[in-house]
Amino acid sequence: MENLFWKIKSFHQLNVFELYGILRLRQEVFALEQNCVYLDVDGKDQFCDHIFGVDDAGKVIAYCRIVQPETGFSEVSIGRVATHPEHRNHGYGKLVMDKAINFIEDKYGPVSIKIEAQYYLEKFYSGYAFEPKSEVYLLDGIEHIEMVREKNAVHARV
Repeated sequence: MENLFWKIKSFHQLNVFELYGILRLRQEVFALEQNCVYLDVDGKDQFCDHIFGVDDAGKVIAYCRIVQPETGFSEVSIGRVATHPEHRNHGYGKLVMDKAINFIEDKYGPVSIKIEAQYYLEKFYSGYAFEPKSEVYLLDGIEHIEMVREKNAVHARV
């Protein structure tokens, strides 16, 4: 496992190379790998903090965005969690989730966090104290489930 250099930036702090790398990773994972046609650039990125790990060459390897409350949901939300396909099974997904939860706790205090999880990842997110709050539904042709991590929840690392 190579060491990544982790960054946390608001949309306006991102440089064009970082933004390009983030959007490229999201397209590789969510559009190409999952064969899903949807509008990834959804008008929320400007209201998000972006957490991403880059390798020595500056390539974005792992990513998620923290969506401000009242932007998508009434709660703060974590979305677009992605790890580059060539770098899976190295724990980067866990690292980015740890960083996201710690960031939210530092910025917002003890708050509930809501996610729209791909259903096959329900167990992964349960390890972070997220609990299902909806039935399974299709979003862009992929099974999802709404999950919430209640404020003051404690998670055991997956």
